Amino acid sequence: MARPTIRPTGRERTFHEDEIIVSKTDLKGIITYANEVFIRVSGYAEEELLGKPHNIVRHPDMPKCVFKLLWDTIAEGNEIFAYVVNLCKNGDHYWVFAHVTPTFDVDGNIISYHSSRRKPDPKAVHEIVPIYKMLLEKEASYDNWREGMQAATDLLLEHLDKAGVQYDQFVLSI
Repeated sequence: MARPTIRPTGRERTFHEDEIIVSKTDLKGIITYANEVFIRVSGYAEEELLGKPHNIVRHPDMPKCVFKLLWDTIAEGNEIFAYVVNLCKNGDHYWVFAHVTPTFDVDGNIISYHSSRRKPDPKAVHEIVPIYKMLLEKEASYDNWREGMQAATDLLLEHLDKAGVQYDQFVLSI
């Protein structure tokens, strides 16, 4: 199913720091649950979110390589933290500090994913924006989006290696 084309407005939408945006997806990223905060902040009705790919809220300023890292990490059964900018139904955007985890059945098989997102520290967003911009520029420098995503992933890992940290350590440190 094609994602709706929404033009970003450049306006930021926020939510209260004691609120948590929660969603659950199946193994393919199809939304199976969206809490009231997610519904309100995203601007979508519950019926517009349920059964849709989670990338319905993907902002064009969000590097594909970060989502690749996220999906690779949770598919391996690990949790991940990430700063994410999302796109509202009306084109506004909102930043989140996401904690994404796999959900396991009694036999240890991954059966779904759960994401809890908090309002991020503005200083952390200020630090992550230039990194995301660098990754987006790398992705855009390739005609083939997969090659661009891989090149940006390599650039991100090189950036982290120079800093002497793993991705999760970096995200939690800013």
